[in-house]
Amino acid sequence: MSVLDRIRFGLLGLGLLFVATGLLPLQEAWSEMERIAPILLFLAAVIVLADLVKEAQLFDVIATRLAVVGRGNHVALFLLCTAFASLVTIFLNLDTTVVLLTPVMLALAARTGIAALPLAMTTLWLANTAALLLPVSNLTNLLAMERLGMSAREFAGRLWLPQLVSIAVTMVFLWLFFWRRGRRGGAARYEPPIPGPVADPVLFRIAVSACALFVAAILLELPIQFAALGGAALMIAAFAWRDRSKLTFALFPWQLLVFVVGLFLVVPTLSRYGLASVMSSLVGTSGGPGGDGAYRVAAVGAVLSNLINNLPAYTVVEHAIPPGGRDLLLALLIGTNAGSVITPWASLATLLWFEWCRRRGVRVPMFRFVLTGAVLVVVGVTATVTALLLTV
Repeated sequence: MSVLDRIRFGLLGLGLLFVATGLLPLQEAWSEMERIAPILLFLAAVIVLADLVKEAQLFDVIATRLAVVGRGNHVALFLLCTAFASLVTIFLNLDTTVVLLTPVMLALAARTGIAALPLAMTTLWLANTAALLLPVSNLTNLLAMERLGMSAREFAGRLWLPQLVSIAVTMVFLWLFFWRRGRRGGAARYEPPIPGPVADPVLFRIAVSACALFVAAILLELPIQFAALGGAALMIAAFAWRDRSKLTFALFPWQLLVFVVGLFLVVPTLSRYGLASVMSSLVGTSGGPGGDGAYRVAAVGAVLSNLINNLPAYTVVEHAIPPGGRDLLLALLIGTNAGSVITPWASLATLLWFEWCRRRGVRVPMFRFVLTGAVLVVVGVTATVTALLLTV
């Protein structure tokens, strides 16, 4: 059993212990499970969808096209990958980026001779740091909209500069830590691959249709869990017809679901017994948004996200922000979105990303992952909050 599996089961066991001993009342635990049921359905369905779409070779085809357009130039390929990841995150949300784009990047690594980690890290970092501009970019943004009292246009109007700064800082550190020569592997130039035929054209066309329907459902603002479920059901039916050998129990991401359930049992218990008070104390001494308040709230959000996950972190800190603290709420979003790249559990997108890397055998050196993520958070969050204050 891996270290992450031990953490998952340990967290679930601790949460169940809290419920069994009454530290977390059963009614409150049940309320938390009802709240995250749509998230659990989405996670399970979207991973099955992405896994089967990958088996249909859709991601291989997209990866080949990107490599061809790059024409053997690593800088051009880097710009294409970062632009693609940023746009998908902004308009389709960060979880979609991780689920649909990580397999593309891993397939691209195989076709260009670049190490898998630089391409995978491009997806992960930009899935988190490019999720500021629109309410749909991140679930925490949607949670904040009611308190902010802003339209989507007003939201984007305040965050366009912080978003640009966040993406720019991310690109700089992606290049320095992972993409520059000597880090990415391979030769000075890569050989653009020659597109080839897919193994099963019928499955390929169905995969294209499933992804198109999934994206269309998101754009139409249908419940994301039903969009993912519909796509997964279509792909399961297609493989039951064309290739049943791919339909195995390994498709079901039980490890991820175990972790999320445990997380949403442990965090409410900690909030009942002191965590909420600690957050109120930290935010209460932060001063106004024009002073060090925004920086402190963002830092609290980033640190707490990497300790307990950004969704419960946002919820806990949000309650500690006084009424009318719009800039503090926006700073909190920066901290919980752009700051959730240090630990494997910092965001649901990061969890999904690690699940994909585990399934595809991509080795992620944990010390390097944490250290580079910490550098990005310190510089990126600080620069992004500064840009936010400039737009006041």
